[in-house]
Amino acid sequence: MTTTADGRNTLARLAVGRDNNLNLIRLLAAFAVLVGHSVPLATGAGGGTEPFARSLGIPLGAMAVDVFFVVSGFLVAGSLLSREDPIDFFWGRALRVFPALVVVVALTVLGLGLAFTTLTASAYLTDRGTWLHLAKNASLVSIDYVLPGVFETNPYPRAVNGSLWTLPIEVRLYAALLSVWALCRAVRRGAPRACSVAILVLALGSTAWHLREHFHPGPHVHTVRLVSMFFGGASFYVLRARIALSRTAFGACVLALVAAAADTRAFFFVYAATLAYVVLFLAYVPSGALRNYNRLGDYSYGTYIYAFPVQQSVAALIPGIGVAPLAAIAGAITLLCAALSWHLVESPALALRARCVQATRAMGRRPIRLNASPPRT
Repeated sequence: MTTTADGRNTLARLAVGRDNNLNLIRLLAAFAVLVGHSVPLATGAGGGTEPFARSLGIPLGAMAVDVFFVVSGFLVAGSLLSREDPIDFFWGRALRVFPALVVVVALTVLGLGLAFTTLTASAYLTDRGTWLHLAKNASLVSIDYVLPGVFETNPYPRAVNGSLWTLPIEVRLYAALLSVWALCRAVRRGAPRACSVAILVLALGSTAWHLREHFHPGPHVHTVRLVSMFFGGASFYVLRARIALSRTAFGACVLALVAAAADTRAFFFVYAATLAYVVLFLAYVPSGALRNYNRLGDYSYGTYIYAFPVQQSVAALIPGIGVAPLAAIAGAITLLCAALSWHLVESPALALRARCVQATRAMGRRPIRLNASPPRT
């Protein structure tokens, strides 16, 4: 176990094993996204009317997604740098993202879409847009938000699953991290230090870019924000032996956030500087009854990918529904969908990881057989 010179617990000492609050934090973040989306999905209003956006300058949903990317960067960097196994890394990421995604997209297209489209079933199923939506979203090549004739009269019209926009960014960041690791290994075999330095450089560079984009927004402002959060989380893994998780430091971060809340510009700077520390402190320091949540499973991903279409369905079935009732009704249905997704799709898929890794390695070792017989003429 690792402590600082004065004996305080470090992130390296506490971030061991799976007995932590990360599943609970991610679930709360997923529900925060649901609550944040309830404003435009119920009223049709823009994000500027969301209370957190008005008072702090950052919407609740955006802060929740930032939490996802900080946690993802920390865990994914830990997985790659500790195991140094690209095949295991690939299957770990693929099995976490795609099985549940394919299921929710298929259910959206073939279930929800057929139920809510204003077209006939035949016209809907023969429309090119229906199958493009399925192919694009299931593969994450790009995200298509519209299904023919679906949710056209909702307050937030036509968008079927607006939450999926972050997933291609997430997958590309996995690929970028793996590429950095592979490049460092190729330039200097067995050089984890070089990879760690590269991650820190990427964290600093993306954070600087994020600061600039926040005040001078360009077309990629949201992507830049998530890149900075991801590599910020990864940098905390790299520096974990040097970071003390102290209640004093955590309290100082919270007080700074509260003090800065009076000015959106000040809040942004404090928020960007403290978010990773606050999230990882809450993940690894509080213990006791909170840890019992881990017995249920990780419902966060299912909550995130099912919430938006469930909310749009509720808004279509109950015209004029308010923000709070939409969040409550859709939240209950989404949690059920998430639980089913975890127990029936996600957990069984993740259990295949070792088998997929072994099969991939076996394919790589299989000799190529050349046919020595001359071809028939």
